[in-house]
Amino acid sequence: MGLDKAAIAVTIAGSDSGGGAGIQADLKTFSALGVYGASVICALTAQNTRGVQDIHDVPADFVAAQIDSVFSDLAVDAVKIGMLSRPAVIEVVAAGLARHRVETIVLDPVMVAASGDKLLSDDAVETLRTVLLPRALLLTPNLPEAAVLLGEPVAQDEETMRAQGERLLALGPRAVLVKGGHGTGPESVDLLVTRDGVTRLAAPRIETRNTHGTGCTLSSAIAAGLASGAPLEDAVAAAKNYLSAAIAAADSLEIGSGHGPVHHFHAAW
Repeated sequence: MGLDKAAIAVTIAGSDSGGGAGIQADLKTFSALGVYGASVICALTAQNTRGVQDIHDVPADFVAAQIDSVFSDLAVDAVKIGMLSRPAVIEVVAAGLARHRVETIVLDPVMVAASGDKLLSDDAVETLRTVLLPRALLLTPNLPEAAVLLGEPVAQDEETMRAQGERLLALGPRAVLVKGGHGTGPESVDLLVTRDGVTRLAAPRIETRNTHGTGCTLSSAIAAGLASGAPLEDAVAAAKNYLSAAIAAADSLEIGSGHGPVHHFHAAW
């Protein structure tokens, strides 16, 4: 009897030495959701739960080499893109995805860590906006990231979130998930904006300081769902449920003295 092919997802992002976000969070999420994970590392960070102490950029040509190595061998079902700190790296990632005809792309425009540390240079924002956004199946900005990409104030209500999502959609991605985790109120509301309309996804807001890696985890969970064959709306809804449970279990880990990670393996241990 033959075995079914494993679903494969690739994360193209930065490494978090503290293990709570970035490449490490993505691979944990893929594994927790039954998807084989591979990686292309674009930057190294000296990072823990208290903040980012230093960033070492991986040379753009080596990023390209990693892409060619992975995609020439693995039958990749979905890609998640996270921290890309420099224009040259953004450009080689876009070129590599085009070269290997990758279409199922979840783009998380990582700009600021949970600690408040800046992760994306100003000159990289425009490159991200013009070179990578049009390639994405789904763009997943939080409220501050959506504002930066549009050059607008941060949304304070769902009506503005929806309007910003529609303006981001006009920049080229096939769908936009505007994440409301930075908002206020008893619910954390995300809006999935597509050309067919807007879907509202709400979950109870969980009081915890252990939210390191939430954006990475959500976008990689969506990529895992897409890699497994789920339609976009189903993948987004399942990913939000997974993240909510991971946040609810985060305080049981007691990792570090700052913004600790969510519990990626809450269903297993």
